[in-house]
Amino acid sequence: MDTPLSTIAVVGLGTMGTGIAEVLALAGREVIGIDISEAAALGAVASLEASTARAVGRGRITEEERAAALARFRTADTLQAAADAELVIEVVPESYEIKQQVFRELDAIVSPTTILATGTNALSVTRLAAESQRPERVLGLHFFNPAPAMKLVEVVSSVLTAPPAVEAVTTLARELGKEPVAVGDRPGFVADGLLFGYLNQAAAMYEANYASREDIDAAMKLGCGLPMGPLALLDLIGIDTARTVLEAMYAESHDRLHAPAPILGQLSSAGLTGRKAGRGFYTYDAPGGQDVVPDALTPAAGAEAGAGRAVASVGVAGSGTMASGIAEVFAKAGYGVVLAARTQEKADLAKGRIAKSLERSVAKGRLSAEARDETLARITAAGSLDAFAEVDLAVEAVAEDLEIKQQLFASLDKVCRPGAVLATTTSSLPVVAIARATARPEDVIGMHFFNPAPAMKLVEVVRTVLTADDVHATVRAVCAKIRKHPVDCGDRAGFIVNALLFPYLNNAIKMVEEHYASLDDIDAAMKLGGGYPMGPFELLDVVGLDVSLAIEKVLHREFRDPGLAPAPLLEHLVAAGCLGRKTGRGFREYARR
Repeated sequence: MDTPLSTIAVVGLGTMGTGIAEVLALAGREVIGIDISEAAALGAVASLEASTARAVGRGRITEEERAAALARFRTADTLQAAADAELVIEVVPESYEIKQQVFRELDAIVSPTTILATGTNALSVTRLAAESQRPERVLGLHFFNPAPAMKLVEVVSSVLTAPPAVEAVTTLARELGKEPVAVGDRPGFVADGLLFGYLNQAAAMYEANYASREDIDAAMKLGCGLPMGPLALLDLIGIDTARTVLEAMYAESHDRLHAPAPILGQLSSAGLTGRKAGRGFYTYDAPGGQDVVPDALTPAAGAEAGAGRAVASVGVAGSGTMASGIAEVFAKAGYGVVLAARTQEKADLAKGRIAKSLERSVAKGRLSAEARDETLARITAAGSLDAFAEVDLAVEAVAEDLEIKQQLFASLDKVCRPGAVLATTTSSLPVVAIARATARPEDVIGMHFFNPAPAMKLVEVVRTVLTADDVHATVRAVCAKIRKHPVDCGDRAGFIVNALLFPYLNNAIKMVEEHYASLDDIDAAMKLGGGYPMGPFELLDVVGLDVSLAIEKVLHREFRDPGLAPAPLLEHLVAAGCLGRKTGRGFREYARR
């Protein structure tokens, strides 16, 4: 059936409802905003007037377009005003009772052909549809906040939804300038389904005192390119709202990753619900404020854990991309660097890779020719670890294999002078197991760089129960000198970034396994709805499916959580040799170079 959807009612004029009404009115639809609160209705009108005035001031619309949009929006305090609407979108509070009452009343008011859409992101669309007199016309239409700016709209079908209704709202979403993605009915749908599990894990990590709130947020912003850290995002969303979504997800999945972290309940019960309350994980300048202000948990500026050891020269062990990238970083910062590989030829090739990298920086105007030459002159290529005899800091960047790293550290123990700091760049192995391959485990620490090392600002500083305080202070000071942002974390699998990133990636794979949504729709949902620079399947293919599987196995083995078990599809692709971009095929196929 051809449904033009020219007259649309929006029930609930809170922030989301008002934003949806604005989008619809600006797109030429007649919009009826319905709310039992006169204050909410007046607020919606004022908000629409203010936002359209700003749009005129910025040249996005004309004054005539603004006047027409305002004329198309009217408010009412009763559902009877929706009688002539071809589509009704409800965005009332996340409660089955409230939403079902709205749908029951609408059944007696609207036309049999009217589409009823719920804006829920946490409740079952099927359950809401089943209690309607016309369940085939009920679906989910999930906008993201702020609705005028966010491009993603999730179109949620239940087993009862008629295809023409889905087609009609999908067409509408495109006409609104949005990107609709088709998803099935489960709590959180795609974007929130993946996002809230990740946010929950971050809250649990903080609750366990594994890392500070500042370090968790900085790690995910700098390590993954996210616009906000997870704890700051929870404050923005509302901690009570997040807990509601997670409760709904857990009720359906029974996955412990979705069981709300106790701290979310504690903060909610205390009224510390985030920005709207002026305090959540962080403290803000006022209720509804955006500016974080210092509180009792804020680290003192410039506070470091004591004095460190002097570092003038650095040894980097390895010949791969990571080793050469780390050597480049140290040399650029003025350190004398010894780059050691298993053979002189491999070391020379690694130094040649650095030379090409520096040349590209010169070509792009980021580095002068003089600085290039000075940097390269600070690097000595060596075919043996014996060249590390006088370095102050030795950093290994060899294969991610415990036995190989232990053998290397046993060699470093014999070669390096007393007092030298020994650092491993492992991303998933226990640092203490590497440290105990030496007779000086107090000198060993994790220093996890991210690839490409010259560009990525994050370093996870991983101290074991045996690491000396001055070793930790030394590495923190070195990070400052090489212009990296250090975050402190303990010695457990995944540290901060991988421990939060890979369960999210694994859950995305499970969505595809269950035929819940397509690769393209999941990638689009996370980029458009979550602000991720890459979708999960794009990222998996870049990282390498074999690398991803290895990290998933380590996380599963360490935490013993069934929800962390690697998705079978990931294991099957790796077994088939489909490892991502490096083999030309992973979740997608790539042109061979």
